[in-house]
Amino acid sequence: MTSHASLPTEASEGFKNAAAYDTHRPSYPAEAVELFLNNLKIAGQSDVRVVEIAAGTGKFTEILAARPERFITKAVEPHDGMRAVLQKKDLQAVEVLDGRADKMPVDEEWGDACIAAQAFHWFATPDALTEIHRVLRPGAVLGVIWNIDSYNKPATWETPTKWEQRLNEWIHTFKDNNRRFRDLEWKQVFEQQLPGNPFQVIRNTLSDHLPRFSLPLGEASVPFEVWLTEDALWSRLKTLSQIAVLSAEELEKAKVTFEDVLKSDDVERNSKGEVKLHGVTYFAWTDRI
Repeated sequence: MTSHASLPTEASEGFKNAAAYDTHRPSYPAEAVELFLNNLKIAGQSDVRVVEIAAGTGKFTEILAARPERFITKAVEPHDGMRAVLQKKDLQAVEVLDGRADKMPVDEEWGDACIAAQAFHWFATPDALTEIHRVLRPGAVLGVIWNIDSYNKPATWETPTKWEQRLNEWIHTFKDNNRRFRDLEWKQVFEQQLPGNPFQVIRNTLSDHLPRFSLPLGEASVPFEVWLTEDALWSRLKTLSQIAVLSAEELEKAKVTFEDVLKSDDVERNSKGEVKLHGVTYFAWTDRI
């Protein structure tokens, strides 16, 4: 039974063009991947079993499949279109599964690590944490990772250029009821594990509502730069779910705004006319208790 229908509209519709997502979203910098996997305690370890949640079209799954450690991966993805793109890649030692973060077709304590790439903000809920806890062995690590382009960063983060700041402020005007990485609200699900007072500690102990993952979260980031044509940058920006769901008329207005921003005098271009875009690969990790 498919779980696609239970996705938020912004996800089911926003990622409908899975091929475009796969083409225009970037992979992950090698330095960031190495640091990330080291903190998950699986770099250099053979035959590790990895649960990847919301694997999408397989941008991170491809990296896992190509690693020398021979990771054994269960890639769980609820979106029919994205899962179809991933299945066609026929990656080595990867089993592609239809499922959600709060209901995975994975055996109890199967995983040595769990990864959510570019996705955890969609399902940062107590139910998902409970399910992730269930599929991981004790001591395994949950890791979350995102490529964050400067135009899609949290408002509190510094921006290297004025034009990227303008674009970022514009992106923040698109509001709905879904969490995004840039809101940083996804962290709350971990913080909510902690009881508010000593009496709550006792109640939690008696009712088996103890914290399931360690705090504080480990956090790190690696900056990146990429040169893109204006068309490629626009295509990349359109893979954001809140832009992808716009009507044709709204999308035309959005493109006018985008083109106006790129007329700023601090836009850096190379000899090919490509624009320099900045960003960071951010990742966090926590042990399964």
